[in-house]
Amino acid sequence: MWTCKNLWKKLAPLARSSSTLCRQNARGVVLNNERRLPLVPQAHMSSGTPGSGGDNNLYYLLVGATCVGGGFYAYRTIKGDKERYQERINEIASRPNKVVPEQPITEAPGEQAAETPQAPEPVVEPAPEESVGTPDAGKVVESEPSVEPSPVEVTEEPPAPVVESEPTPVAESLPAETAEPQTTTETESAAEPATVAPAEVPAPTPVEFPSHAPYLLIGGGTASFAAARSIRARDPGARVLIITDEPDLPYMRPPLSKELWFSDDPSVVDTLRFKQWNGKERSIYFQPPSFYVSPQDLEKVENGGVAVLTGKKVVHMDVRGNKVTLSDNTEISYDKCLIATGGVPRNLQVIERAGEEVTKRTTLFRKVEDFKALDKVSRDTKSITIIGGGFLGSELACALGRRSADSDLEVIQMFPEKGNMGKVLPEYLSNWTTAKVKSEGVMVITEALVKAVSFKDGKVEIKLKDGRLVKTDHIVAAVGLEPSVELAKSAGLEVDSDFGGFRVNAELQARSNIWVAGDAACFYDIRLGRRRVEHHDHAVVSGRLAGENMTGANKPYWHQSMFWSDLGPDVGYEAIGIVDSSLPTVGVFAKATAKDTPKAATEKSGTGIRSESETEGTASSPVASSTPEPPPVPERKDNYGKGVIFYLRDKVVVGIILWNVFNRMPVARKIIKDGEEHADLNEVAKLFNIHED
Repeated sequence: MWTCKNLWKKLAPLARSSSTLCRQNARGVVLNNERRLPLVPQAHMSSGTPGSGGDNNLYYLLVGATCVGGGFYAYRTIKGDKERYQERINEIASRPNKVVPEQPITEAPGEQAAETPQAPEPVVEPAPEESVGTPDAGKVVESEPSVEPSPVEVTEEPPAPVVESEPTPVAESLPAETAEPQTTTETESAAEPATVAPAEVPAPTPVEFPSHAPYLLIGGGTASFAAARSIRARDPGARVLIITDEPDLPYMRPPLSKELWFSDDPSVVDTLRFKQWNGKERSIYFQPPSFYVSPQDLEKVENGGVAVLTGKKVVHMDVRGNKVTLSDNTEISYDKCLIATGGVPRNLQVIERAGEEVTKRTTLFRKVEDFKALDKVSRDTKSITIIGGGFLGSELACALGRRSADSDLEVIQMFPEKGNMGKVLPEYLSNWTTAKVKSEGVMVITEALVKAVSFKDGKVEIKLKDGRLVKTDHIVAAVGLEPSVELAKSAGLEVDSDFGGFRVNAELQARSNIWVAGDAACFYDIRLGRRRVEHHDHAVVSGRLAGENMTGANKPYWHQSMFWSDLGPDVGYEAIGIVDSSLPTVGVFAKATAKDTPKAATEKSGTGIRSESETEGTASSPVASSTPEPPPVPERKDNYGKGVIFYLRDKVVVGIILWNVFNRMPVARKIIKDGEEHADLNEVAKLFNIHED
């Protein structure tokens, strides 16, 4: 561009002087050779001989070169202006739409020029973009010399005023191919030129959740809710965001395998409300929806609150950047984070390899959806087989057995141990529990190792290693829990090779601002060593402790969690510490009374979730007998009404089961915390008042 200008400045004087010289030579020739001028041959003018012909050729050459240079200059100028204009429009179109106040729309002459090129009233000054972008831009400039549509000035204008104060004229002045993103706006503007329709500027998409949370809790189970409640107790203005991949608000899981099955309300599957053993009704949800703050309002609430983001899964964790990524690629930053992802039910490999027909007839029991699905199956099928003899398997067996009394449902329970709860209870008590489950109408198959599973003739066939064959309609696999540790890789967190779960210290801390609680935590117990626990009360205790430590408490784990299991309303037990049937045990039993049942216990405490009514009640230290005596051998009898079972390691009590003994957990916790040897456990058992009438 500038080269053409310089060339013109140099050639213009030469062209003018050449033109003057040619005119003077021509005039002299006419005067001196007036009579011979007509006889000059035409061919002489194009020969290169001296005379006026050569000078004319030079003149024509210079004028032609000037015209070509000028045309090239104009072409490059217009092309460059169009490119800059297009870039400018694209940059404007790429910006997020902003809501502007309604205002009258003035006519855009550029639109008139595009639609009616011969409009008789080009009165309004066109915007610079219109002069460049419309086909008649050159004509407008010539007819309106007062307007100076300099492309350089257009590109140097501040963009913000154009977008925010005059969005409509810019969109309307675009050519059809340029204004494609604004086609809807142009159409609506043409239909109603006097006002701006509300739909003309799309409203910004409402924010579903905050981009930052001071306290971020991953997982929507019991541990997260306990942590949120603890955080709010110590920091009343705290803003807590819970993220869960389930569609439900935080709820308690124990009733899914206990009380819900004994409800007489046919709508219990929909309401999820149940009567506890004490007759009081409640919901499985910890709090109603009104308790929580909506996620989009969490940052605005004056006194903070707890918000739950349902149906979202955290798939990546950036520990250094203090942020997480959701499955939809949304990022949320945090100041402090709790991982309480819980676990997923395990399945048997023989079932996984059995094919689709077997898989769709198998339930892995864990969530509300699983309860609803199994409830439907129990009403539509004739036979259900439960594989597993632990807490969940035995509870479901008793629950379904009770239901089978009023229907033709066949309930089968099989497990590799010699009796129910064989990995937890001493053998004599396991055998008694097995008899109790059978009395509920359940067919119990012990020492059952599953070899193969197949689907044949409309039935699921389970073949055992000893050759026995069981045919059923549906399988419930209750064979344990696998901790959810998918975030360990992206977060760089350690997973314990022995117990599974995120490895944390005694304060449940994995990093300086990251804690883990619940089933997914492999923690260091300052009294019992490294452990991982999968029970409701542990989720409550560990979640509460993690919440306190997230607010600066710096407390170690020492408050032993308990767990409980009910085999219907008449038999139940509570346990604490390490309860493993491979450890030496000492049991002290007494005759049970009418008040020694789960139903009576909940009537007294007022709640069916016994861990919620627990307090740090003062427990006196047990007094050991001065005369050492050997541990008593439990009396062999057919009915173990109530009692206490002590689990020993190196002669120290590390676990206690209270069999049909309730509201004595603070005493058991005190015994384990002291960690002392006891010469006579009969004397220790007296602290639980088991011999009272």
